[in-house]
Amino acid sequence: MKKNIEKELFGIKKNISLSQYTTFKIGGKTRYFFRAKNKEGLIKAVKLAKKYSLPFFILGSGSNILASDRKYEGLVIKAESNKCFIKKTLMYCESGLLLSQAVKGAAKASLSGLEWAAGIPGTMGGAIQGNAGAFGSSMKNIVKEVETFDNGKIRIFKNKRCNFSYRNSVFKHKSHLIILSAQLRLKKGSKKDIVGRMKEILILRKEKYPLSFFSAGSVFKNQGKVLAGKLIERCGLKGKRIGGAIISKKHANFILNDRKAKAEDIIKLMELAKEKAKRKFGIRLKEEIYLFNIDNNSKSGIIK
Repeated sequence: MKKNIEKELFGIKKNISLSQYTTFKIGGKTRYFFRAKNKEGLIKAVKLAKKYSLPFFILGSGSNILASDRKYEGLVIKAESNKCFIKKTLMYCESGLLLSQAVKGAAKASLSGLEWAAGIPGTMGGAIQGNAGAFGSSMKNIVKEVETFDNGKIRIFKNKRCNFSYRNSVFKHKSHLIILSAQLRLKKGSKKDIVGRMKEILILRKEKYPLSFFSAGSVFKNQGKVLAGKLIERCGLKGKRIGGAIISKKHANFILNDRKAKAEDIIKLMELAKEKAKRKFGIRLKEEIYLFNIDNNSKSGIIK
């Protein structure tokens, strides 16, 4: 039965390595892989996966995910629908739009509110799902509404219904809500000031983070004023290596793929950091990155 999806979904591919689609450059093969170039393609792929009872995940730019080295016996749908247009102070963005493109588009239109996202990899869909944020702001502050596909129906979620919280949203816990697009409410501003702020943020990122290495960004969530990176640093784990993975000497909340690391190497370093932080400070570190196909409990949903 599942072979019929190959006939019904034009462009579907088999046995594609996810390592080429994640910023960690880690990941095993997926049984099926499909690039959804528009919303219609995304919806069709989801419908067919459900029709054939095939597990599926929706992948954006792969910037906040650790994918298992073992094969995924399902369908990975790469969201690449990236239409974007601006009407007055509203920006319409499809889920596959890169954040970097949205930031540039806003600046070009002299719209303020997205400067904080300069330099953040990822797509609009992933940013909304995880309520991405930095420098005192987040998606929660600018999302007007989100368009979703929910079991055959289009549903619109106004900002309050998105249940945004720190690195969280309703979409993160209800995998049947597939993000299609969003409207962002921005503000008119000075293009010179907006571009200047973006440049400042890019400089700060370069100074603070190990951007020249393969990684998935911050591995653990901060907990209020408790910074995960500082905890890991105080545990003496900066520079700790397991296999091809290493905890960054520049920022301890980054684990780097330094020498052809495996997912298992990353997991071992994460577990070590959790154990040390719990033992020394009584604090349980919580993952910010998404662990995909790491255990046998993976279910359909969205990954960044």
